[in-house]
Amino acid sequence: MDLLSELGLWGLGISAFLAATILPLSSELVLSALLLAGENPLTVIIIATFANVLGSIVNYLIGHWGADGILHRWFKLTQKQTDKAEKHFNRYGKWSLLLAWVPIIGDPLTFIAGMLKVNFGLFLVLVTTGKFSRYWILSQAILASQS
Repeated sequence: MDLLSELGLWGLGISAFLAATILPLSSELVLSALLLAGENPLTVIIIATFANVLGSIVNYLIGHWGADGILHRWFKLTQKQTDKAEKHFNRYGKWSLLLAWVPIIGDPLTFIAGMLKVNFGLFLVLVTTGKFSRYWILSQAILASQS
């Protein structure tokens, strides 16, 4: 993460994008480092949100266009397992996309949304709202701890 922090806002964008994919990365350390180094909080929040949402869009598109091949061929999931994931998503509804920022569950949520062909506009609004809120709250906490 030090390298990404050294890249400044570009590093934040890269880390936020990759954190939204299935790669086990986090953008919080880079975000924290930039805020503590004095970067403009609103700029940091907007870049992190934009890049993180872009990563979620990639997940959505992969789910939309390649769910069967990826789930069944690559991950060896059975139809029963994918039906169970669909059932859970439908149980909690599209509003669960507000939680797309949550580690472990967020990436699969965006993938499943694509697989189920959730309206893309609604997907974008919900995912962006959740991710922006997370970065806003995190930034406020970091800045408050600095005071």
